[in-house]
Amino acid sequence: MADNKVSPEIDSAPTTQPFKIDPIAAAADAPPQRRKGSVFVGKSQEKDAFTALTQNVTGEIKNPLIGIPKDQLIADVESFAEEFELQEILPYLIKGALVAQSPANIDRISELDDEDRRVLHEEVTHKWKHPRILYFTIILNSIAAAIQGWDQTGSNGANLTFSQILGIPDTGPYCDIAANNDICNKNSWIVGFINSCPYIAIAVFVAWIADPINSVLARRGTIFLAAWFSLFAPIGSGLVQHWGQLVATRILLGVGMGLKEVTVPVYSAEIAPKSIRGGLVMSWQVWTAFGILLGTCANLVFVNSGSIAWRLQFGSAFIPAVPLLLGIWFCPESPRWLMKNKKLGKAYKSLVRLRNSELQAARDLYFIHAQIVYEDTLLEKSGLAKTNNMFTRFVELFTVPRLRRATQASGVVMIAQQMCGINIMAFYSSTIFSDAGADLLHSLLGSFGFGLINFTFAFPAIWTIDTFGRRGLLLFTFPNMAWTLLVAGMCYFIPSSSRAHLGLVTFWVYIYCAFYSPGEGPVPFTYSAEVFPLSHREVGMSWAVATNNFWATVVSITFPRQLRAFSVSGAFGFYCGMNIIAFCMIFLFLPETKQRTLEELDYVFGVPTRTHAKYQLFTVLPWWFKNIPNFLRRRKPTHCPDLYKFQEDTWTESNRDEPKGISSGVETNGHHEYEEKIGPQDV
Repeated sequence: MADNKVSPEIDSAPTTQPFKIDPIAAAADAPPQRRKGSVFVGKSQEKDAFTALTQNVTGEIKNPLIGIPKDQLIADVESFAEEFELQEILPYLIKGALVAQSPANIDRISELDDEDRRVLHEEVTHKWKHPRILYFTIILNSIAAAIQGWDQTGSNGANLTFSQILGIPDTGPYCDIAANNDICNKNSWIVGFINSCPYIAIAVFVAWIADPINSVLARRGTIFLAAWFSLFAPIGSGLVQHWGQLVATRILLGVGMGLKEVTVPVYSAEIAPKSIRGGLVMSWQVWTAFGILLGTCANLVFVNSGSIAWRLQFGSAFIPAVPLLLGIWFCPESPRWLMKNKKLGKAYKSLVRLRNSELQAARDLYFIHAQIVYEDTLLEKSGLAKTNNMFTRFVELFTVPRLRRATQASGVVMIAQQMCGINIMAFYSSTIFSDAGADLLHSLLGSFGFGLINFTFAFPAIWTIDTFGRRGLLLFTFPNMAWTLLVAGMCYFIPSSSRAHLGLVTFWVYIYCAFYSPGEGPVPFTYSAEVFPLSHREVGMSWAVATNNFWATVVSITFPRQLRAFSVSGAFGFYCGMNIIAFCMIFLFLPETKQRTLEELDYVFGVPTRTHAKYQLFTVLPWWFKNIPNFLRRRKPTHCPDLYKFQEDTWTESNRDEPKGISSGVETNGHHEYEEKIGPQDV
């Protein structure tokens, strides 16, 4: 921890020439007494580390504990335990710090016993083995997601009837009369506006108030507050007497939806182990899809309820809010939120509940602390203001290089979710099937099939998102969504008198949905929840959610008018083109994040956007073309050079009493450097 001596000023880091970080040399340059937290802050390491964070052209990702002499690391841990009154777990903290420094060499760390090694090895051999409370928390977060999906599809079924009953018809016999054409055009905008009200509310203000609400109420409290809105707003929607009242209730519904969208994926990301973080965080989209399925079921249940069917379809969405309200306070609070607010004792207790052993909890506590100290030091140098002001942090999303790249990437993946056209299905699938010739019951059955496909095909991503990767899933699914959507649109040219017309439209819409669900379905919220550093995670997620919902608003408002202007086939063709554009954006501008800790992603987003795009265009793209024959013949492709080089440590047993000993080094150019125990005079 920091002592009473003055830390050196970070004012002379180079900004144009990138340097490769050599932790051994950096350790030599920095006097042992000049330290901040758990990382060296000597001039040499500051310069190189800052360059790696802002202009990481080598793509190397650093462990901040690598290169620290063993006796100094233990001294740091002891100071850390004393400062935060954690002396009673000091033995676990010391072992945890040594494991965090050299995770690949746990069998050679003498401080560990056989039980410690067994638990640590099980992180690889049994990566899904975790305490029940972790999965209980994920289940509660999944219920929050199901509310989201049900809220969306209540309006899907109600769209077929509520506009006529509330005096704003936009389809049907009334609109078939030429004299009513202008009125129906106006009403189509009103219906689109009503459907989009939750998303307007989220984009305009709810996503942004989520940041201060999280700061005050923490993750669980924010979710609890959102659940109350999700309980009462649907009930209110079912009791309205005028379309203006429906607008008001749907805005309140947007408050609950927006608070959950910002908070739940972040909460899941902050409690999940890195090896399965993608699989757990993507539960948001899987169970949003399940909520969509439940909503379509409710629409079918109430289809024969007469003139109140649309009221029941809107109101039924309150049901899943009840278990969320009752269960959320049984979950542990986010340890990262607690650490951000200097409550490390509570953060440790939370981690103990979320991990299999106290050693793993202590390791994660200290490693997160070390990375946050490292991150804060470098972000401060890169222009980060020392303030908790939300507006200042929002501006920093676009001015600090590391944050700007995360903001760009999350914006790309969120906009792509609306560009792919899935929400024209989620909001208007019943209308689409009705235009294809289906009656009321069969339109709702078609929407039920859409919900079932959406939910079922989301499951493969649980296993592939942390292996195939976020980026890989998107690049595979977007081209397939483009051509299937185009084919579905072309099927509208089959004469409506033919039974093949409705059947083929439905079939290709389902195939399109099957490609969406394991790719662009789970990735956006998983990705956006993990790419921002802890200091800007809430405001960064607010930006991502606001971006997503702004474009969802555009889709929701414009689609009824699109249908009247150039029919379903034209709308499908338009979104086919949007899929192709989104594919190009993802290929060029979206870094991979799989199986990295939230703090290690600082170095992923230290790679300049130009370097990333150049690598994709001039290394990856030619590699794909050269290996087409191998793919066609099912032969193993040649190796594609990697952009990111994750730092590996080299183990040399160090004596605690030998201050010059160094416990790890860096692998470069195919061999390990500094494998011998060396001191500053040897470097």
